[in-house]
Amino acid sequence: MSKDLENGNAAKDFSEPPPTPLIDLAELKSWSLYRACIVELVATLLFLYIGVTALIGHARAQAAAGGDSCGGIGLLGVAWVFGGMIFVLVYCTAGVSGGHLNPAVTFGMFLARKVSIPRALLYVASQVAGAIFGAGLAKGFQASFYNGNMGGATFIQNGYTKAEGLGAEIIGTFVLAYTVFSATDPKRVARDSHVPVLAPLPIGFAVFMVHLALLPVTGSSVNPARSFATAVIYNNSRVWNDQWVYWVGPLLGAALAAMYHQYILRGGARAVRALNSFRSSSMH
Repeated sequence: MSKDLENGNAAKDFSEPPPTPLIDLAELKSWSLYRACIVELVATLLFLYIGVTALIGHARAQAAAGGDSCGGIGLLGVAWVFGGMIFVLVYCTAGVSGGHLNPAVTFGMFLARKVSIPRALLYVASQVAGAIFGAGLAKGFQASFYNGNMGGATFIQNGYTKAEGLGAEIIGTFVLAYTVFSATDPKRVARDSHVPVLAPLPIGFAVFMVHLALLPVTGSSVNPARSFATAVIYNNSRVWNDQWVYWVGPLLGAALAAMYHQYILRGGARAVRALNSFRSSSMH
């Protein structure tokens, strides 16, 4: 009975939201837009500060242990830090800005017509600025250890080619963006709105799993702002030479996830509903 009630309520209360206008001039006059940008900036700052600090601490402990991979919190601990911070920050910011914290996620949301062009551009600018501030704080608070431990910067690891790194970032970001689209799907949100952690939890867990897989390959970015910020603050030629991978890969991965979710999964669902509606009408 509860299943019937749940399905009935979801069908009754849910309505497909219309696509967001590409340019909404009225939005530019709204304080809520700029408040959301501030939230994105602060959240990305916190994400970078905690993440970079964890990476530097891990590198220091590993070096002190003579290169032992079990020194410090290990790659598992680093992955938990990044995934856990995304869970916490998305939970805190979702109600204000949507909790993007990532230019790739914002790009995917724009392609899916969930944010306008001005909002997308302002979000990306806020995320990049926040990430630079966060990486700068991490360096400022532990300057003596920052450069010696690569500053938490991302680069293609030894033994891998740029093409392999690019592929890893595309797939990793696809996993993240696909999870974001699924967790924030309007129909799912309407059904599960009484459990507010259901969206941030899988998103954070996706970041955790992707980091476990990609840390040994690319340093695991799946976030252009994260890689660009550490490149700016660390300012090393090796990091800059690989920088394009951390923009092209995540943006392609997010675009593929947006197309897959919107035009195959959600588009297919709409087609089935239309077909069922046609059949129902022909029977009467």
